[in-house]
Amino acid sequence: MGKHTMERKEFRAHELTDDFVRYLRRSEEPGRDVGIFLAEDLLQGRQMRPPFKAKDFQKAEREWKKNPCYSDYKAACESIWNDVKYFPVMISENDPDLAVNYGDSWMSERTYGGTRGHEGTDLMASKNERGLYPIVSMTDGVVTSRGWLPKGGWRIGITSPHGGYFYYAHLDSYADAREGDTVKAGDIIGYMGDSGYGEEGTTGKFPVHLHLGIYLLEGNREISINPYWILRYIENSKLKCVYS
Repeated sequence: MGKHTMERKEFRAHELTDDFVRYLRRSEEPGRDVGIFLAEDLLQGRQMRPPFKAKDFQKAEREWKKNPCYSDYKAACESIWNDVKYFPVMISENDPDLAVNYGDSWMSERTYGGTRGHEGTDLMASKNERGLYPIVSMTDGVVTSRGWLPKGGWRIGITSPHGGYFYYAHLDSYADAREGDTVKAGDIIGYMGDSGYGEEGTTGKFPVHLHLGIYLLEGNREISINPYWILRYIENSKLKCVYS
């Protein structure tokens, strides 16, 4: 266990289960529990089985605490999980048909800019209209990047208090938050669009959607984490607004 563990595809894929996600929604320390769950699965080959009970995690934690790298491993899991509060797309109070859907597309093939793995989850708009769907910060944090990227279009990146980096891409426009500003979980940071895959201002290369990326930061390196199960965890924590 250690930094090399966090770089393994198995850890980055963050493969959980529906039963465990239901347990996490009742957990007071989601990062700790995810860390123990994944450690058991990845390093011992003995995934915990439902029903998940606090005493089961306490027992496993006593064992894992003997590992000198466990505190770093736990901190990595906390940076991903412990600051997440809200689903990133607000839902409409006046039109229930304005929905989003998403699947587990992490590391599926993409070809723009060369063949590569898809480091995120795409939340697709049911209505293909740019500028309609408000995007909120999933966490408290500081805006650490903002502006154009050829692959991501108009994007904004927010670093949360525990150090996770949350990346929102293909925006149509921004709200008021600028680089260096502090945001609160639930603040509107922009609007869903179809920007990217070209020089600054390019739109229309793909349907309107939000690309969500979640990263661990190791020095100057970004380690991508599959956002799918984090989104499932906060599926019921959606803010509402009147779309106009």
